[in-house]
Amino acid sequence: MSLGSQLGPPALPLVAPRRSWPATSRSRRAAHHSSCWASRPPRMPLLPGKSAMSNLDIDARYACAKSLALEAAQLGMTYYRQRETLDVEHKGSDRQDVVSIADKRIEDFIRGRLAERFPEDGFLGEESGSAGLKARCVWVIDPIDGTACFVNGLHNWCVSIGLLVDGEPHVGAIADPNHDELFHGCLGRGAYVNETPLRASTATHVCEGLTGAGTFHPRGKEHFIPFLEKLLAEGGMFIRNGSGALMTAYVAAGRLIGYYETELKSWDCLAGLVLVAEAGGLRNDFFRNDGLLRGNPYLVAAPGVYSQLAKLIGPSLDA
Repeated sequence: MSLGSQLGPPALPLVAPRRSWPATSRSRRAAHHSSCWASRPPRMPLLPGKSAMSNLDIDARYACAKSLALEAAQLGMTYYRQRETLDVEHKGSDRQDVVSIADKRIEDFIRGRLAERFPEDGFLGEESGSAGLKARCVWVIDPIDGTACFVNGLHNWCVSIGLLVDGEPHVGAIADPNHDELFHGCLGRGAYVNETPLRASTATHVCEGLTGAGTFHPRGKEHFIPFLEKLLAEGGMFIRNGSGALMTAYVAAGRLIGYYETELKSWDCLAGLVLVAEAGGLRNDFFRNDGLLRGNPYLVAAPGVYSQLAKLIGPSLDA
């Protein structure tokens, strides 16, 4: 059964017809659309120490994060099939850091939908910046995580939608349309790929699995190459797929035992941090020193190998 038929994404307004995931019946699409954009399910219990707040409905936001990630991913597939015609620009001086018109239009689409549904919420996006960051709920969005893969015809890209509540990662949805996978989770509710629960790896040594690793030129090779050398010396192996959100999701799914990035931005990883926490994994203190806006070195891993990976990385994890 495909991802689309399981979760029933609503039809996209004003975009090309869907071709990536099979369509569901009209009645099921309508029911799913209603649950996301119209009705408001019963409230989740408030976290300890948090006072009641009107219009705060985690269930509704979780449902919409999933549905909107699917819609945005379908829109992304429309652009992906036409990638040879897209305008692609470079960000700053790093020729490897690219952005396409698809990134901008998909982020505009997501931002507009969220503003309609939750006008009181804040927003932080990779392409369009931030607004309302002092709100209790703040959405953190990467419209296409893995743009370099996207524009080069590689299938390692996704849409990432995360939600902070009172400064803590609370909801995450990562849609990978090329593989019919929706990774999603909510604090206290578990994490899933489609409908299958996620659990971090049970590995106890880096030699027992694959470790995701990544960097970018401005960070410098001194924070990356020594780690790879030490990892290999311990019998470990690394991969890089070009999408921080997907590699974080793979840690939550137990496909990777860990993932280290010399520097990551919050829109790349916030949704995935929810998944890792709910799947029993560990992470470093990513939000220190204004990490939400500035980014930071990043490590997520299965509990049995986190300390070993952190030791192999050394001071670079805090640099």
